[in-house]
Amino acid sequence: MKQLLVNCRVDGVHAAVLEDGVLADYASERQDPEQPGRSQPGALLGNIYRGKVVNVLPGMQAAFLDIGLAKNAFLYIDDVLGVNLGKGKDKERPSIRDVLKIGQELVVQVMREASGAKGARVTMHVSLPGRWLVYMPSAGYVGVSRKIEDEKQRERLRLFGERMRLREEGVILRTAAAGVSDAALTDDLSFLRDRWLQISDYAKQRKAPAELHREAGLVYRIVRDMLTADMDEIWVDTEEVYEQTIALVREMVPGSEKNVKLYPMGRQAGLFDYYGVNQQTDLALSRIIQLASGGYIVWDETEALTVIDVNTGKYTGTDKLEDTLYRTNAEAAEAIARLLRLRDTGGIIIIDFIDMQEEKNRQRISQRMEELVRRDRIRCTVVGWTRLGLMEMTRKKARAAASAQLPE
Repeated sequence: MKQLLVNCRVDGVHAAVLEDGVLADYASERQDPEQPGRSQPGALLGNIYRGKVVNVLPGMQAAFLDIGLAKNAFLYIDDVLGVNLGKGKDKERPSIRDVLKIGQELVVQVMREASGAKGARVTMHVSLPGRWLVYMPSAGYVGVSRKIEDEKQRERLRLFGERMRLREEGVILRTAAAGVSDAALTDDLSFLRDRWLQISDYAKQRKAPAELHREAGLVYRIVRDMLTADMDEIWVDTEEVYEQTIALVREMVPGSEKNVKLYPMGRQAGLFDYYGVNQQTDLALSRIIQLASGGYIVWDETEALTVIDVNTGKYTGTDKLEDTLYRTNAEAAEAIARLLRLRDTGGIIIIDFIDMQEEKNRQRISQRMEELVRRDRIRCTVVGWTRLGLMEMTRKKARAAASAQLPE
C-alpha cells in the first residue's frame, strides 16, 4: 500500500509518502504569517530573480548578487558560463571579473536555498520543471532520465526532444515521461516555453532586485513530483486543498482522482498522528536509529559531510558471523537510503558498514545501495568503497535541512 498524505496546518503544508505504513518521503512549505497562503519570504528553490552584482571575487571565481533577500546570493563562474564553456583539458575558465561587473543586472534562478550564514546559490542556467519534462531555455542539449531503462523508450524520447527543441533550448525528459504520448509531451513543452517567454518579458520591465517567478506551491509540486502510477491513496485533511488536489490530479493524471480522499474532520487524531507520521519523523531525525533486527545506526551530520556508522547492537543473527554481519549491513542499507531522503542529506556521505570478510558480500551491499538510491528524486551517486573499507556517496543538496521543514 502506497499513500500520499497532505497535512495542512497554520504553519504551512506538509506532505508525506508512506509505503506499507513506513515513511518513505517528506516535503513541506512554511507559510508567511503576514501573508496567509504565501510561502515564507526567502530564497525558495526554483524562484527566478533579476539581481544586481554587488561584489566580484576573482579569488573565488564567484560574485555576490542582491536579489532582494536578507542575504546576497552567491553566483559561481560555472553557473555564468555556457553549459560547455570552460570545461575539458584544453579549455580554461575566464576570470569572473572578465565576465561580470559590479552593477550589472542578471536573471538568475535559485539552485540551493540559503542556510546558516550562507545566502542562496543561484545560476544563470534556468530550468523550468513540468509534469513530463524539464525545459531549459539555453542548455542546448536533450537528456533522458537514467531511471528509464527501456532503450526503445529512451530513444523515442531523445528523438522527440531533438525534434521539438528550438535553437539553443534544452530539454530533459523526466522518468514520468515513459509511455506518454508525443501530444502530451508537446503540450508540456509549449506550456513551459510560454512561461519562460512571460518571465523574460517581465524581466525587461523590472529593475533589480526583483522577483520574476515564484516556484509553484507545495500542493502542485507534490502532485507533479510525488504522484506515481502505483499510488493507492491520497489523503488530504482540508476541504479547500482537497478540491485543489482533485483538480490537479485530474489534469496531470486523468483517472487517478478517484484515489483522492478527504480525511474525516471528526476524528480525534489528526492525519499525521493517525498514520504515525509525526512519530516516524522524530525517530528519523535522531542521532541513533534502531534497526528492527536489534542493530543500530549512528548518524553524524555537518553542512558538507555526513558520517554514518553501522553497528550490530543486540543482533546476534545466525551461527555464521559473516551472515550476521551481511544481514545487518543489508538492513542498514535499506534504512540509510530512506533516511537520506527524509533528512534531505546532501554533500559527501561516508558509511562505515560493519567489516565483512567476503568480497562478494561487499559487492552485494554496494549493488543494493545503487538500486536503492535510484528511487531518490534527488541525484544520488554511490562512488564506491574507499581504501579504508568505507562506502563513499554523494547527494545533491538543494533545500533547507529536514529538521527545519518538519511541523512544530
